[in-house]
Amino acid sequence: MKAREVAYAGIFTAFVAVSAQISVSIGPVPLTFQVFAVLLTGLLLGSRLGFLTVLTYDIAGAVSLPVFAGFTGGIAHIYGPTGGYILAFPLAALVTGLAKGKGRKAKLVASGVAIALIYVLGWLCLGLYFGGNFEKAFELGVAPFVIPDIIKALIAVEISEAVERRLEP
Repeated sequence: MKAREVAYAGIFTAFVAVSAQISVSIGPVPLTFQVFAVLLTGLLLGSRLGFLTVLTYDIAGAVSLPVFAGFTGGIAHIYGPTGGYILAFPLAALVTGLAKGKGRKAKLVASGVAIALIYVLGWLCLGLYFGGNFEKAFELGVAPFVIPDIIKALIAVEISEAVERRLEP
């Protein structure tokens, strides 16, 4: 790994951690800016570095660094109501990273797929956390987030497009 990549990974790991603190409690799954940060990380860093960066965030939280929402950390979060979402974040960065440099349409599609991946893993784990009540898990862990996450994806794509235009030779 090059020094520049290590620096970017550190900056974006911190970005995801800070985005988790911009949080509104609306139930067992808080509304945060993490989805935005995860999507943007993949879009700007690419699939490999985006995945590793967000995986670093997950590992930091799992070993009790206070990077999760509400300045919390610990392995219990992986087994708690938000665990599926947290585990899906590196995969979402990988998916959006596949669209790096491929234009707005590809980025929008990749962002949609990434959000769907976050929802599916989050919903499944939340449903198990609720003792198999997947309807309740959908109502509390997916439905309230659809519109905000679409807006976050649109903003992430626009920012990535602007950055790429700025960096063009």
